[in-house]
Amino acid sequence: MAEESKSQEINEYEREPVPESALLGLKSFVGQYAGEHVAGTELMIGPLFIVHGVSAAAVVGGLFVGNLLAVLSWMLLCAPIATRARLTLYYQLEKICGRKLVTLYNLANGVMFCFLAGSMVTVSTTALSVFGIRMPGLDDNYPNSPGWIIGCLAIGATIAVVAAYGYKMVARVANYSAPWMVLIFLVFGIVSLKRFWTANPGVGFWELCSTKIWIGGEPMPGQSKFTFWHVMFFAWFCNLAMHVGMSDLSVFRYARKSWYAVASAAGMYVGHFMAWLSASMLYAYQLHSTRLTQAQIDGLVGTGKYEAADLAGAPLTAGLVKELMSLNLIDGPPAPLPGQLAYGVLGVAGIICVVLASWTTANPTIYRAGLAFQAVVPGASRFKVTLATGMIAALIGLFPAIAMKLLGFVALYGLVLVPMGAVVFVDFWLMKRLGLQPIHAESSGKSFNWAAGIAWIVTLCGCLALALSGTLEIFFVSLPGWFAAAVLYVVCSAVIQRDILNVYREPIKKVAMPVSFLALGATLLFPILFAAGAIGLETMMGGMLPAALLWFASAPLWMERKC
Repeated sequence: MAEESKSQEINEYEREPVPESALLGLKSFVGQYAGEHVAGTELMIGPLFIVHGVSAAAVVGGLFVGNLLAVLSWMLLCAPIATRARLTLYYQLEKICGRKLVTLYNLANGVMFCFLAGSMVTVSTTALSVFGIRMPGLDDNYPNSPGWIIGCLAIGATIAVVAAYGYKMVARVANYSAPWMVLIFLVFGIVSLKRFWTANPGVGFWELCSTKIWIGGEPMPGQSKFTFWHVMFFAWFCNLAMHVGMSDLSVFRYARKSWYAVASAAGMYVGHFMAWLSASMLYAYQLHSTRLTQAQIDGLVGTGKYEAADLAGAPLTAGLVKELMSLNLIDGPPAPLPGQLAYGVLGVAGIICVVLASWTTANPTIYRAGLAFQAVVPGASRFKVTLATGMIAALIGLFPAIAMKLLGFVALYGLVLVPMGAVVFVDFWLMKRLGLQPIHAESSGKSFNWAAGIAWIVTLCGCLALALSGTLEIFFVSLPGWFAAAVLYVVCSAVIQRDILNVYREPIKKVAMPVSFLALGATLLFPILFAAGAIGLETMMGGMLPAALLWFASAPLWMERKC
């Protein structure tokens, strides 16, 4: 009964505009965003800034500016469409893209939700470290102990059952927990600062932050170096799928005014500023308080670079970790395990916060993933689909790589979904102005809008090629990707709606043919340059994908069809 009740609540107005009587005031959105963004992910994201060698100025400045840009994205891109159309994202996309393309989108969305929920299973399982269960390291990709496997599966199965059967109860627990968890995250920061000041008496606040907490310098071995720009773009794009990707059309369709999206600042500056900094300080203090063993000191002294007296009370730094790893005196940097970090500061209360923060994130995430998958197979039981989805998330949680590399995964999540945000934006604001038909799938009766499909897939493949080739880091590719998707959607819509291929067949052939041969030439050129030693393997791989896409986009325009 609880499942049916919640299902009815979720499905309310899902295929029609929200009526005036159901609109909500500003307070509703302030509470929702403040609670939603103080979650289990914050306990993993904060420490990773330390891992990537961020300086104090970069992390504070980057988070402030990036979160401001995120709030403006909600206010200027998402909410104005939401309060005019008052439709869910999924129904809006169905009208624009067609049922079959939306099914593919739902599938991609569900898979991303599964991985996010799996990372929360990982975070929750770290709470078991207080019982002596061996935990994974920062660079571990696979489960490393029977206790970890049993713990992950047990916790994941419990979360799956609750998500499938007891969502209403979990939603209530999340609402009750949110104010308490906000204060606990604040306490994490206060206690960490006090410990740093106790260990470093007489040091000023900013000097403490810049020389003891976020000291900058080189990152931990195997990790990339983060600057102000990395932090800013990550803070901005952390919820890319929600604002620029338009997922929160489903939320702000209930807002009386579009400026109510300013409520997102409650989540950004409480969760993605204060909570990230506090969680970051937990890991910084763990490194600061870690002391080398005598064997490690002897090994470092033996290199001739260090004096024993200097190492006796020295905190663990990225440079020392790198040196110790080269001497086989340490496996890798200490893993930022939320359970251990929280227990070290607040004891059992910290463990409760880790579990609640993870569960209140994982349960609605699994539920949303179940809804997305159920849209793919409408005849299946929502309970069974959600339960199966939760078990998939539990299996994903076994592998700590997702949680340990959560920054990169969140960037990938946004990248996968953001092109559709560009499609919605262009369709709503620009199509009529350009003389094109908006909501083309609905007006034409088509189940697959190829203009939207091409914009999504080509943009995604192109951005991934840039990221994998090392041309542009994954944290930065989504911004040009949004503009590329917008342009592609307009161009492809013009081609399809105006039947340009038939009207201008001969001129198109004359342009498409040399472009196709250029693509074939590039397909041959990149391997030749690699064989000659002029480029590396990754550069060659990055160049081959655009060449293939260019060939398959241009060849059909001039090659005659033969049966």
